[in-house]
Parts: sequence; structure tokens; C-alpha cells
Amino acid sequence: MTERHSSPSRAVTTGGTTGGATGGIAGGSAGTSGRTDGGRLPPARFAYDAHTWKEIAHLLANLPMSVLGFTYVMTVLFTGLWLTVTVIGFPLLAAGLLGARQLGKLERARARALLGLQVDEPSPLPWRTKKGGSGFFPQLWMGLKDPVGWRTVLYDFVRLPWGIVTFALTLTSLFVLWPVLPFIARGLTNVDRAMVRGLLSPSTELERRIAELESDRGVVVDVAASDLRRIERDLHDGAQARLVNLAMGLGLAKEKLLEDPEYAQAMVAEAHGEVKLALQELRDLARGIHPAVLTDRGLDAALSSVASRCTVPVKVTADLDARPVQAIEGIAYFTVSELLQNISKHSGARSASVDVWRSEERLLIQVWDDGRGGARLDGGTGMRGLAERLDAVDGLFVIDSPPGGPTVVTAELPWRDRAPHRQ
Repeated sequence: MTERHSSPSRAVTTGGTTGGATGGIAGGSAGTSGRTDGGRLPPARFAYDAHTWKEIAHLLANLPMSVLGFTYVMTVLFTGLWLTVTVIGFPLLAAGLLGARQLGKLERARARALLGLQVDEPSPLPWRTKKGGSGFFPQLWMGLKDPVGWRTVLYDFVRLPWGIVTFALTLTSLFVLWPVLPFIARGLTNVDRAMVRGLLSPSTELERRIAELESDRGVVVDVAASDLRRIERDLHDGAQARLVNLAMGLGLAKEKLLEDPEYAQAMVAEAHGEVKLALQELRDLARGIHPAVLTDRGLDAALSSVASRCTVPVKVTADLDARPVQAIEGIAYFTVSELLQNISKHSGARSASVDVWRSEERLLIQVWDDGRGGARLDGGTGMRGLAERLDAVDGLFVIDSPPGGPTVVTAELPWRDRAPHRQ
């Protein structure tokens, strides 16, 4: 039985409303717009309504707009390409792509106004302007690989010959083929709509990914809030309660110090024991937040330490030639720690193993045990919480646990190298 956890895909609609694009034909003597019954186009003598004139205006504007876009691409972008052999070429090219984005925005506005085509604006580039931002060269690279800018460049290349054709056909039809011009305009603007949707609308996959990341951000916030509540509860019920008892015990010992020294000595000894227990609970709590062995020695040593406290014999194998960033390392540690706790409490296993290795840009973790099996993602909050933690950082959580065992849990995390100064 294999269960796989991932965020549900969110469908993002980016297309325009085709009804507004194909309707709007004047029908009847009253001048109402729309198709005739049955969806057939009305006769040409009724077809010149406001919507048709907007389509004709769009087709006539294609030529000057396409000349503007093509001229911009040829002058700015190709100048930047030719100057890439110098230090100013790449910044100029990135600025040109940023300008192409603005041309695309203008074209989307024109399509909305004249064609009734509703196209969402693409997400802006995630520039970092605050202190501690990513720096000039990462920002430059982000601008150079902007897919929205490059698709707008392609749109401007394709649109020039198309703009010449549509302008010539529309202008000729106004004087020669005016009875059928509404139908010609309808066919030509349908091609324009397809070009705008295909090259100037946001990528459906990209928008789906953005929606997924927004959901993951909510999961991260919920997980962080849950962790804070857990820490608060552990402090309140554990160390804080012991420290309160310690203060009361020392107060009694102070009062009895002169009257009954032996009783006071016993109270101090009891308080000393409370201090030791409180310190141990604080150490356990600190280990639960981020263990010192993980910070100092990395995953291999930290996982070996966790395995040594497990009630089931555990073999740990870690094949890592470097350390990932602290956040990924911490998630990997707590994932294995939680899984080993589950093995100790619920599996009835006699042996277990933990394997950790890197495969390209992924950190892979596999935890195996020979217990009774039957583990499920929806079987409790523990497994589901682990899956949500991994999913929040674009990870993957897979359970293979048939009844009777064995159980194999595989976790994948994105690998990001730790900066040298943090090692």
C-alpha cells in the first residue's frame, strides 16, 4: 500500500471570455446585439454594431502597434545582444526585456478594450530591494531569463507580418468587401485572440505553481504556530512548574534554616533535585527545537544520536559529501526523529534502518522497519504533520506499509548547499 502526499493542484483560468469575442452582432431592427437563434451569424447588413467596429479598429491598429513592437525589439534587444561582448550588453538586454513586458501589458489592455478578451496580468518579477537582497548579478540573471519578456519578444516578431496582412485586408475590405467585412474581421480577430492568449497570457503551469506556493506558505505559518504552542505548553507544564516548586521549596528552607536545620537541609536537597530535573527538561526542549549535535556535526551524527535512543536497534547510513542549508537539515532530522518514535511506540518492529543520501539536487531519506505495517497517511496527525512539513518546502512524502509489514517511508527534500561561512 503506497500513499503519496502532495499539494492539490489548483486550476487557474487565464483565458478570455470567448462569448464576448464572438458575440455582439447587431440583430433585428431594434439594434440589439448578439447572434441569431441557433448560434448562426446574422446577415451582413445587421453586422455593423459597436463590437464589430471595435474589432475593425483593432485590426487597423495592428500595423502601427506591430511596427512599434518590432522596432523596439530590433533596436533595444538586438543592440543588447550585440553588446554582450562588453560589460553593458547584459544589463541593456535585461532592461530591454523589462520594457518588452510593458509592451505586452499595453497589448493586453488593447485586447481587453477592443476585443473583450480578459487576460490576467502575469506575476511581476520578484525583485529584492530591501537590505540583504540578492545583489546585482542575481537580479540581472532573473531579468535575463524572464519568460514573460521573451514571449513578448516572440509575439512582436510574429505580429509584424500579421499586422501588415490584417491592415491590408481590413482596409481593402472597407471599400471593396464591406458586406462581408464583419465576418472577415471576426476570423482575423480570432487569430489575434489566440496569439494574445498563447504568448501574452500567464503560463497556466506557472500560475498553478504560484497558487501552490501560496498554499505552502500558509502551511508553513500553521506549522510554525503549532511549534510555538508546543514549546509554550512544554515550558508551562514542565520546566516552569518545576521552577515554581523550586522557589517554594527554597522559601520554606529559608524559613526553617534557623529553627530546624535538618529539615531545611532536606528541603535544599529536594530543591537541588528539582533543579536537575528542570535542566534536563530544558535540554530536552532545546534538543526538540534544534539539537546542538546537528548544528555542530551535521545529519550523520545527529541521526546516530536519535537512533541510539530508539527502543529498536537502528542502523544509520548517511552518504553526504556536504551539508544542506540549516532549514532543510532540520526538517530532515525531525522527520527521522518522528518516524523512529513511531517505530518505538507503534510498529512492534525488531529492527530498523535509516538511509540518507543525496541524488542530484534532492536529499533522500528512507526509513525501514520490520514491524506489523499498516501505517497510513491519514492514520493520525503525526504522519500528516510530517507530510505537510515536507510539502511546505517542495518535498515529497511516500509511505509503503502493507499489512504485516515491512514499512518503508521515503522522504525527499530539495537540496540547497549551505553557504561556506555557515559551516
